[in-house]
Amino acid sequence: MKIRFFVVGKTSFDDLKVGEQRYQQRLGHYCTFERIEIPDVKNPKALSQAQIKEKEGALILAKVNPTDFLVLLDENGKQFSSIDFAAWLSQRQLQHNGAFVFVIGGAYGFSSAVYDRAQFKLSLSKMTFSHQMVRMIFLEQLYRAFSILKGCLLYTSDAADDLLC
Repeated sequence: MKIRFFVVGKTSFDDLKVGEQRYQQRLGHYCTFERIEIPDVKNPKALSQAQIKEKEGALILAKVNPTDFLVLLDENGKQFSSIDFAAWLSQRQLQHNGAFVFVIGGAYGFSSAVYDRAQFKLSLSKMTFSHQMVRMIFLEQLYRAFSILKGCLLYTSDAADDLLC
């Protein structure tokens, strides 16, 4: 399975960068994984929120291939348990031959053009997280989904989050 992970802008907090790198490396055991950083829009103070979303949307869509299955991480998307997300991913994998593209947009969300192109919207929680925090949280859940599908037991405690296979 090929997964492409689009994020708008850079992660600016070192702790979050370390977490992202950790899960990106782990995902390499389960899939072909590529992280693509969409650059921040230049001179955003001169633009409205709608204009920023349009510019970000154009940059996102320029990198999406026609055969990609586009999933937006969006507050209004479908929520899953970790096990249900794993099952959804497995089912989609059987139905789709192209890459899966998961996108975390910028601070203002997505343009209507990006929504129109998307095949699915996914929400991680009813709570609101910064778009930088969501990156690491999503990568951990994606890794957990693959671990569940492989039949591994995830041991989770305050001190550890390790895979037992």
